[in-house]
Amino acid sequence: SDPDNIFLSTGASDAIKNMIKLLVRGSGRDQTGVMIPIPQYPLYSAVVAELNAVQVNYYLDEDNNWALDISELERSVKEAREHCSPRVLCVINPGNPTGQVLSKENIQEIIKFAAREHLFLMADEVYQDNIYAPGCAFHSFK
Repeated sequence: SDPDNIFLSTGASDAIKNMIKLLVRGSGRDQTGVMIPIPQYPLYSAVVAELNAVQVNYYLDEDNNWALDISELERSVKEAREHCSPRVLCVINPGNPTGQVLSKENIQEIIKFAAREHLFLMADEVYQDNIYAPGCAFHSFK
């Protein structure tokens, strides 16, 4: 890695909070929306509330091993744009608390979605060594 592209923090929680803090601005319909998965690790909803941003939920598909469906991201961002300005897409891979692991193809779709919608993509991969489902492999967003 290039040392100029490395951000050090006192832990993952502080890093998440600091990154979101850098991206939050505006008020009313220009207020920053932060897209977070449901269910999710409560750090995200707490940080969004603390920074006075708008929590934009997208729902993981429980019936499909908690999959992240692009059509759900599209629904979520479209609805959010009626009352805020979505700027951040948070993805937790592997998921916490669900344990789902995104496929390489799904990750590529998510990256294209974020680029198309002009969203800062924040990939939380802190649990990458915690994969227990047979046949699953971790793929990074980087």
